[in-house]
Amino acid sequence: MTTVLFYVFAGIAIGAAIGVVISRSPVGSLLFMVTTLAAIAGTFVLMEAHFLAAVQVIVYAGAIMVLFLFVIMLLNLGHEAQRDLKGGAFAVVAAGVGGAMAGMLALQLRGADVAATGAGAEAIAAATAEYGAVGAIARPLYTTYVVPFEITGILLLVAIVGAVVLAKRSDA
Repeated sequence: MTTVLFYVFAGIAIGAAIGVVISRSPVGSLLFMVTTLAAIAGTFVLMEAHFLAAVQVIVYAGAIMVLFLFVIMLLNLGHEAQRDLKGGAFAVVAAGVGGAMAGMLALQLRGADVAATGAGAEAIAAATAEYGAVGAIARPLYTTYVVPFEITGILLLVAIVGAVVLAKRSDA
């Protein structure tokens, strides 16, 4: 049953990701992205990574998507947004690059064991046993990677301020 659910969630995620790319409406694209993130959260639940599934839904499908929606509303992209790339040569180049990336991914995954093994898996198991699932994630995030974590927060703040400035400039 788990395998069937995995393929269902994977199919939903892939279909919605394609919908993000081909949707003509920015709001429709945003809704497809929420669907993609929810399907990925479902696969996290199947892998018994409940904390990551909750973070996926709360942070990405919740907060980040609301931020994107506000940016779309502030920039007023819903009605008269025109596509920059009309197709033709751009579509051929995009298909070629996408095919090359899919081929490289297939080569990497060919014969690869999906289960985590080796020293990395042992370190993860030891950290989870010692600190718990949340502690194993939070400890390196707030010690080793605190600077990149804070820089990410600052970048999100700058993106919000930039969207507001662009929206105010177009009103004047």
